Amino acid sequence: MTSSRNTSLSRSVDRVAGGILGLLALVSGGMVLLIVWHLFAGAWPAIEAGRLGAFFTDAKWQPGSRRDPQFGVVTMLVGSFLVTLLAVAMALPLGVATAVFHRFYAPAAIERWNRRMMELLIGVPAVVFGFWGLMVVVPAIVRFAPDTPGQSLLAGGIVLGLMILPLIALTSQAALQAVPTAQLRAAAALGLGRGRTIWSVALPAARGGIGTGVLLALARAVGETMAVVLVCGNIPQIPGSLFDPIRPITSTIALEMGYAGASHKALLFCAALVLVLLTAVFVASFSFRKNEADSGTGGA
Repeated sequence: MTSSRNTSLSRSVDRVAGGILGLLALVSGGMVLLIVWHLFAGAWPAIEAGRLGAFFTDAKWQPGSRRDPQFGVVTMLVGSFLVTLLAVAMALPLGVATAVFHRFYAPAAIERWNRRMMELLIGVPAVVFGFWGLMVVVPAIVRFAPDTPGQSLLAGGIVLGLMILPLIALTSQAALQAVPTAQLRAAAALGLGRGRTIWSVALPAARGGIGTGVLLALARAVGETMAVVLVCGNIPQIPGSLFDPIRPITSTIALEMGYAGASHKALLFCAALVLVLLTAVFVASFSFRKNEADSGTGGA
């Protein structure tokens, strides 16, 4: 009798806990839809006025001009894409190399110390990264290329790369640690050296986790504002070289929202909505490719 009551009580607790957890999960997912809806509502006046098409046809971003207002967001989209791509190109190989060193080569004391430093680096505020980039990276670029302003695509890529480096390194390390030890031992039994085992066994097995870390790093880089405001130069143009200034969409929103009028603010909401939708398309594409790869691996 007591056992039956305990079983019934346990099932009731499980049902209540499942309901609460399900509700919290729905709230978490619903917040994304709420944010998108808020952006859409803010952008609706500009969409209703037919200005959304000009986002992709106008050559410049001059929404406040009385003579010739233009609403071209392409230059800022290109700036956001290029600075993010440059940051990932710098951080990915260094982050994966750090993870491999931690997992397979580093003594335990050095691994713990370096991992703590990476964790600390994640918590450094973005404005500190931007200030450091303005005081150190920008003058270094000016010394290297005296005819350039310093605040540029290259400066933004370096600062963002340092910001996302610990995220890629730590997620890649966790993915490598999740590789079954049996696979590594089997590779060693076949006579593979440590380097060959890492390249042919460990990294392919950890590919999904490393990709997830890169996706998180991309999301942070695309949405970063304060650091790029300080080091990118804030000129809305398509750069001809790494030393040209740019202005990502996030910088435009941060710099102009404070003084924007009603119509101007609606355009900024449009810019934010376009950025969110493009990021969602990228994430969906990445997830689809990852699922295909996982299915192919499982089928093999």
